[in-house]
Amino acid sequence: MKENTIPEELVPFIEGPIIIGAGPSGLAIAASLTVLSVPYIILERSTGIADLWTNRTYDRLSLHLPKQFCELPHLPFPPNFPIYPSKSQFIQYLETYTLHFSITPHFSQNVIETRYDTSSSVWRVKTKDCNGNMMVYVSKWIVVATGENAEPVVPMVKGRERFKGDVLHSSEYRNGERFKGKEVLVIGCGNSGMEICLDLFDHGAHPFLSVRSGVHILPRDIFGVSTFDLAVKLLGGLPVKLVDQFLVLASKMILGDTEKYGLRRPKVGPLEIKSITGKSPVLDVGALSLIKSGKIKVVPEVESLTTNGGRFIDGNEMTFDSIVFATGYRSNVPLWLKNCDFFTGDGKPKNAFPNGWKGENGLYTVGFTGKGLYGASSDALKVAQDIAQIWSKTPNKS
Repeated sequence: MKENTIPEELVPFIEGPIIIGAGPSGLAIAASLTVLSVPYIILERSTGIADLWTNRTYDRLSLHLPKQFCELPHLPFPPNFPIYPSKSQFIQYLETYTLHFSITPHFSQNVIETRYDTSSSVWRVKTKDCNGNMMVYVSKWIVVATGENAEPVVPMVKGRERFKGDVLHSSEYRNGERFKGKEVLVIGCGNSGMEICLDLFDHGAHPFLSVRSGVHILPRDIFGVSTFDLAVKLLGGLPVKLVDQFLVLASKMILGDTEKYGLRRPKVGPLEIKSITGKSPVLDVGALSLIKSGKIKVVPEVESLTTNGGRFIDGNEMTFDSIVFATGYRSNVPLWLKNCDFFTGDGKPKNAFPNGWKGENGLYTVGFTGKGLYGASSDALKVAQDIAQIWSKTPNKS
């Protein structure tokens, strides 16, 4: 018996690039192309823009960097916004940005396969919508703007299937209301893990923070200046190692010795680690004082989970009602971009910033710099300029 197959509908040839992803990176390149009068289409798997920010972040989240480092090209934040805009303010900014540049993504278009067709010198992007309908979009150029945070990462922990309490990833956490009075283990000591612990305490829960490796905790501001802003200025005239030494020394003066609270500093400096691994230092917004007072308890790495809690690598066991994995995200590019060696196995460009924005045969990327919104905006401007130069020389364009 012949198997039923869903027919594919071929969309008319796209004159400009196909942008994959309508998060901040996709919006940034769409706006930059609009300014240069280059047409495009933008495909988004969810039902709205900025799905990560809108649907997969906790309520108390604010931008970790000052707004001038987080604005997208060609449109600054409103002047009445605070230095560190809240989640809702940032979403409001993105919605205004979308309207300002008349960006109209094709929603519910989940890209399942993208290939370069060498016989026709075009990219073929196959999508599937929520009803199972298949579409194929064809263009000379694609811009991969799905970013480094497309899919949640949940590590395999021995015994997880035995644990009877709630288990969730930070992408599912909104606030601590339902955890009031409960013992909650947060696994992961990045910015999300620290802030979720802070939020849990504020909602009457009893948070425990599991720390696996060393972590740099920096004050968000040093001597009244944003730590990030200060680091950028210092890097303009000093080597990274020297700037790292200053940041660590200033942090010890302001925050004290974090190691005596179970938060060991790595030997390599925070900026150097960021450039090598992409792991950002924690910018403290209040969790550290709760750790010092014992209201957030630091515990070792989890060795395994039990029916009602966890066992740590030091052999001790504790009981918990719930577990939150604040273990980050990963790129999903390897799942759908086929026969392309521009990306590594973990979905990042092989060429590091600032050289990872352009591949071969009309392949571009935005949002894979490891430098957040600042890096995405930088890439968007470069990509748009490069495509516009080629576009201006294209014959028979409408």
